[in-house]
Amino acid sequence: MIAVVGCGNLNRQDDGAGPEVIRVLRAAGLEGPDVKLLDAGTDGMAVMFAARGCRSLILIDAARSGVEAGAIYEAPGHELARPYYPGLNLHDFRWDAALHAGRHIFGAAFPDDVTVFLIEAGQLDLGLGLSVPVAKAALVVAQRIGEIVADRLAAEQR
Repeated sequence: MIAVVGCGNLNRQDDGAGPEVIRVLRAAGLEGPDVKLLDAGTDGMAVMFAARGCRSLILIDAARSGVEAGAIYEAPGHELARPYYPGLNLHDFRWDAALHAGRHIFGAAFPDDVTVFLIEAGQLDLGLGLSVPVAKAALVVAQRIGEIVADRLAAEQR
């Protein structure tokens, strides 16, 4: 199974980039017996449990690094995993902590093959809808994920 998980808050404009990618992939018919798609919202625990038992995990989220909105980053998950330090709310347990915790909790049942896509956000105020550069980037990321999934499924057929 390949899990593709979009993270983000649809009510904070460009923070909804991850869920938008999942919407595009669903509309393209990517979900099936070997591929599950999940809009995890801001729930890091959902990421951890969605990945359990999968051979591959692809995550998508918005980022805020100060570069131009719509910039896309693709990175191996092990480079972004971090330990969880408890806070006062569950939003503190994000996907990066879920990668670290999932590997420790589930061991071999947690995928080693993790790819993270980050889309640089421009607008994070309250509101619905993505800015134009982030909406375009979400389409590019969805296409790239489709290619990755096709390649991984084809490799398993060999």
